[in-house]
Amino acid sequence: MEEIHDIALTVNGTPRTARAPARRLLSDLLRHDLGLTGTHVGCEHGVCGCCTVLLDGEPVRSCLMLAVTAAGHEVTTVEGLAGTDGTPSPVQRAFRECHGLQCGFCTPGFLCTVTALLRETPRPTRDQVLEGISGNLCRCTGYQNIVASVHRAAELLAGSAGEGTA
Repeated sequence: MEEIHDIALTVNGTPRTARAPARRLLSDLLRHDLGLTGTHVGCEHGVCGCCTVLLDGEPVRSCLMLAVTAAGHEVTTVEGLAGTDGTPSPVQRAFRECHGLQCGFCTPGFLCTVTALLRETPRPTRDQVLEGISGNLCRCTGYQNIVASVHRAAELLAGSAGEGTA
């Protein structure tokens, strides 16, 4: 019989607990145990980036990470990027404004990746944007609008600096 572990972590600012076997993936814990279906699973090999979430602010592939290793950490999913009142984050607004959403399947991974990218590099060059999103695949091949969305998000974040939003 498989051993079940108690997992306590913070997800989108809320302390959460779950019970799962050691081999349970973080993506499965988020989607199936915690009901956060915004995290998508594409290739299940960490190649496509659809499952990207933020672990303590850093992007990680949740389909490659065991849920037990997230215990004690803070996880931010796409559901946690918006403000507490539901107001879309500047990155989410920029993707909507610039039509970077495409079909939307890869969007949660892109949004988490870009959120981390712009935290580290608030005014990225085109090459930095391309490198920053290179680990996320869009099957709609709509990178032009995604790149424009990243630059627009940088503008929105620069404009909101001092307003207390990120």
